[in-house]
Amino acid sequence: MSLQCGIVGLPNVGKSTLFNCLSNAKAQSANFPFCTIEPNLGVITVPDERLNRLGELCHPERGVIPTTMEIVDIAGLVKGASNGEGLGNKFLANIRETDAIIHVLRCFDDGNVIHVDGSVDPVRDKEVIDAELQLKDLETIESRIQKIEKQVRVGGDKQAKTALELYIRYREALSQGKSARTVELQNKDEESAAHDLFLLTSKPVLYVCNVDEASAVSGNAYVDQVREAVKDEQAEVLVVAAKIESEIAELETYEERQMFLEEIGLQESGVNRLIKAAYALLNLRTFLTAGSDEVRAWTFRAGAKAPQCAGVIHTDFERGFIRAEVIKYEDFITLGGEAACRQAGKLAVEGKDYVVQDGDIMHFLFNV
Repeated sequence: MSLQCGIVGLPNVGKSTLFNCLSNAKAQSANFPFCTIEPNLGVITVPDERLNRLGELCHPERGVIPTTMEIVDIAGLVKGASNGEGLGNKFLANIRETDAIIHVLRCFDDGNVIHVDGSVDPVRDKEVIDAELQLKDLETIESRIQKIEKQVRVGGDKQAKTALELYIRYREALSQGKSARTVELQNKDEESAAHDLFLLTSKPVLYVCNVDEASAVSGNAYVDQVREAVKDEQAEVLVVAAKIESEIAELETYEERQMFLEEIGLQESGVNRLIKAAYALLNLRTFLTAGSDEVRAWTFRAGAKAPQCAGVIHTDFERGFIRAEVIKYEDFITLGGEAACRQAGKLAVEGKDYVVQDGDIMHFLFNV
């Protein structure tokens, strides 16, 4: 499942520093791999403490294999990007290809780091990027309205009429400086019409406030301003100190990293929290397989049923799906493995309609 989060932000907000920290994510979650596909694209592992506990219990021959996701470092944006200023066209094209946005905002003062607009104001910075994306979306919507109005007027197409009504609502929101994701979709027909638009501001967004070391634990006034500005967006705000994350990434051992985190009052690195938040932002969940051969995490979309999850492992599993054996992670750990769970009646046999839950330990039976 190849899904991408794009990291965006104005120049000099710490965007690339965070991406470079993510590129060392293997140092945050044991010896798991990281690879660079292109200079600005990385495949990173998703930290999952459950895997380590399962590994200790199962002693798998091939080891523990985490699930992954893609992060894209997108070139910094400037005012006028919607009209092609700077790297505007490339920036907008790269965003369009992603499934969700990680928006990095500078929330620290440092006279040695020049701000593109001369002063630190994360809410203004957010609005600069929002405005450029909204202008591009408005351009898209106006074009679609022109095309479909004639179709509705001449043909009386019901689906076209539904789409036009939605487009008009999008136009109203965008004209008021609101993002497309603030428009609530009423039914599946509208969901289908919205999907076909590929609007930039309809993508889910995670705001990452890049703070100084002193603000790494509790945030600061800048972070408070961001939280207030996005309170109606249903978006998460994450506080990360990129400079600290760079220092953590350079430490060799897990023990050194944990000691460093404890000294500054953090339980988990910002990079780990960022990866987990981005994973959730994409509406992704994890099911697990555990045995003497390997312990492995697999990614699926929230709401997926057992056959679809079987297909994540291999298409034959979905095509020939018979049933799934499911053990809850907590039961597996508490009772000490699959055999004990079977004996205690904690192994459930589920059919095609079972909605897989995050952390389910699955075994699929199939026949092709």
